[in-house]
Amino acid sequence: MNVAFIPVRGGSKSIPLKNIKPISGKPLVYWTIRAACSCKYIDKVYVATDSNSIRETVENCKAGIERGLSVKVEVIGRSVESASDTATTEYAMLEFAHHYSFDNIVLIQATSPLLQVEDLNRGFEKFQMEGTDSVLSVVHQKRFHWENDESGYVHPTNYDVFSRPRRQDFNGHLVENGAFYITSKEKLLSSKSRISGNIKAVEMSEDTFFEIDEPSDWVIVETLMKKNGITASAGIPEIKIFLTDCDGCLTDGGMYYSEFGDELKKFNTRDGMGFAILKKRGIITGIVTSEEVDLNRRRAKKLDLDILETGCKDKLAVVKKICEDRGISLNNVCYIGDDINDIDIMKSVGYGCCPKDAIPEVKLVADYITMANGGEGVIREIVDQISMPVCSEIISVR
Repeated sequence: MNVAFIPVRGGSKSIPLKNIKPISGKPLVYWTIRAACSCKYIDKVYVATDSNSIRETVENCKAGIERGLSVKVEVIGRSVESASDTATTEYAMLEFAHHYSFDNIVLIQATSPLLQVEDLNRGFEKFQMEGTDSVLSVVHQKRFHWENDESGYVHPTNYDVFSRPRRQDFNGHLVENGAFYITSKEKLLSSKSRISGNIKAVEMSEDTFFEIDEPSDWVIVETLMKKNGITASAGIPEIKIFLTDCDGCLTDGGMYYSEFGDELKKFNTRDGMGFAILKKRGIITGIVTSEEVDLNRRRAKKLDLDILETGCKDKLAVVKKICEDRGISLNNVCYIGDDINDIDIMKSVGYGCCPKDAIPEVKLVADYITMANGGEGVIREIVDQISMPVCSEIISVR
């Protein structure tokens, strides 16, 4: 089991509560949590904090993490000793290792919001190479270094002043950028260090050399985030029409038959409450399905839905017609699907969602993936999601 460990404390001196201070529209810690959640090699993301304000903010921010991957995140406590000004990061890692079960750990620094999921994926791919014990992130820099001697004179350390190389001919050097470190639990406990043994490096963009430690770093990093297109999702648009596929969303996708040959489906009563909430808010509700069976009609009638479109071969065309007839933009539509014939709609509407057990191709285009499987209250969960305030609006620093 691979886990990410993100230690964040409330006692930052240079920038008070910097880990939850908004940068590019989201709390600082959001960016590394999002990258960790999206990494295909990470099974669980632990955010360790001593601050109730940070804990609350991280819990609130789960709603803003794309594709429903926030299910990976767990906020845990850390001791006063591990969060002190003098405690090392290794102290916090070892404290975590003694209380939690895992095979490998990636330490991720919340002060590196330029970290991307591709960097973490490459890190784990190197870590899996034979003979590799640890991996760290670096940047490749072509800068000339100098140091002072005892007399106060300076001397170059990585080039000859009488044979100054051109930049394109200079090999340069690798510099830690502090973004992430990967090692095994076994190595961590034996060496008491974040990296040890045979170490490999993953080169990241030179922009990632900057970490946020001082107020001036904040301006630089935020500018670099914009330059690199690192932005948060626009959030959930105003929903005026709420549509869903039937099998695999409202049901578990199973086809059940009685001994008399009757077809049966299992629906979830919590979804009925979800639709009732939507109707109370004046949102148009409906089912769009490729099937033509009486069971779906009966369920739609029971739920008092506004729309039932069956036998749909081109679902997107049907949804476009629904919107045109009512003068409503596709951007104001929430659609829930689970299979390949739902992908075009999910790409086109303002908020495309899918159940946890949807096919992988659908998950890739989903704005939100539920924690529930199909037929286990998917609609109810998404209704709650739509009703939630956006993360950046509910941050409170006490």
